[in-house]
Amino acid sequence: MFRALRPVLLLLVVAIPAVALRLTGTHPPALASILVFGLAVVAASFVLAWAAEAAEVDISGGLAIALLAVIAVLPEYAVDLYFAHTAGSNPDYVQFAAANMTGSNRLLLGLGWSSVVLVSLYVASRRSGQTVKTLVLESGYRRELGFLAIAGLVAFVIPATGEIHLVLGILLLAFFAYYLYRAAISEHDAEPDLIGPAATIGGLPTVRRRITVIGMFLASAAVILASAEPFADSLVEGGRALGIDQFLLVQWLAPLASEAPEFIVALLFAWRGKGAAALGLLISAKVNQWTLLIGSLPIAYGVGGGPIALHLDGRQVEEFLLTATQTLLGLAVLLSLRFPRWAAWTLLGLFAVQFAVPGQTGRYVLSAIYLVLAIVAFVHNRQYVVATLTSPFRRTEKPADADRADELLNA
Repeated sequence: MFRALRPVLLLLVVAIPAVALRLTGTHPPALASILVFGLAVVAASFVLAWAAEAAEVDISGGLAIALLAVIAVLPEYAVDLYFAHTAGSNPDYVQFAAANMTGSNRLLLGLGWSSVVLVSLYVASRRSGQTVKTLVLESGYRRELGFLAIAGLVAFVIPATGEIHLVLGILLLAFFAYYLYRAAISEHDAEPDLIGPAATIGGLPTVRRRITVIGMFLASAAVILASAEPFADSLVEGGRALGIDQFLLVQWLAPLASEAPEFIVALLFAWRGKGAAALGLLISAKVNQWTLLIGSLPIAYGVGGGPIALHLDGRQVEEFLLTATQTLLGLAVLLSLRFPRWAAWTLLGLFAVQFAVPGQTGRYVLSAIYLVLAIVAFVHNRQYVVATLTSPFRRTEKPADADRADELLNA
C-alpha cells in the first residue's frame, strides 16, 4: 500500500510549505511565493490527474465523464477564475484573466498538439522501420472536432465585440453541458488504459482503491484551492519586482504549472504508441477551454462585483484574435482526421515565433498567417466541413475498429 502511494506522498510533501504559509497567513517575498506556491500547484495537479485516471476503474457512465472533466481542469481554472473574480472589484486584474486563458489555450495547441504528433510519428517510424508522416484518428473523434469547431468559431465574437458577455458565457456553459451529455451517451465499455502511478493505484483492492482515490481528490483539491490565490498574486507582484511584463508572466508561467501533468500524460501515451489517444485527450482539453473556461469568466467577474460583461482592452483583443486564429488552423488541419508531420512543425514553429516578434504588429501578423493557412487547409479539406460541424448533433454512430485509433499511415 505504502509503495503504491509513495509518489503521491512525495508530491504532497512538496506542497506542505505552501499550505503552512497559507494557514499561518505568512507572505514571503514575491519570488519565493512563486516558487513555493507554484510547486504546490504542480504537485497537486499531478496527484489530481492520477486520482482522476484511477477513478475510471470504479466510475462509469455520464457521472464519470462529468466529474472527471471538471476535476481535470481544476488547477488551471482555479487560477484563472481567481483573476476574473478579483477583476470584478479591481480593474487592473481584468487583463490577467484574459492572459491566463489565452496562454493556456495557445500552449495546449501550439506545444501540446504538435509535440504529441511528432513524438507519435517518431515512435511509429522507429517501430515500423520506415518514415511515418501522418497520424490518423478514428472516426469517433469527429464529434470532438465538431464541438471544438463550433466553440472556436463562436469565440471570434470576443475579439469582434471586445468583451466576454454574460449571455455568451451562459451559452458556452450550456454547450459544454451538451458536450458532456453527448460524451455520456456515446461511451463504450473498454477498460481504462492507465499508466504510471494511476495504474498502480487502479490495481489496488476495491476498498483501498476507492479510499485512496477519494483521499487524493480531497488533498489535491485543498492544496490547489489554498495555493491558487497567493500563486496568482505572486505572479503579478513578481513581474513588478523583476521589471518583467506582468501580462506575459501570468500568460505563460501559470499555465505551465497547471497543465504540466496533462502534457506529460499525453506524451507518455504518445511514447507508448497510442498517439491517437494522446491527441484525443488534448482535443478534449481544448473543448473544455473554449466552453467551460471562457463561459465561467464573465460569471466569476460578475460575482466579484463586475458588470454584465468582461470588457477587454486592445492588447487582450489581439491576444484573443491570435488564439482564435491558431485554433482555426488546428481545426482546419484535422478536418480529415489526419495530422501530417509538416502541420505539427508549422504549429510548433508559429508558436515559437510569437516570442520572437512580440508587440501589436507581431500579434496581428501572426494572426493573419494563421488565418491564411487555415483558409488554405479548409479549402483542401472542404469535403469534411459539413460533416464536422453537424457531428455534435447527429445520432451516435458505432465506433470504428479500436485498432484504427492508433493507426499511423504514410502521407
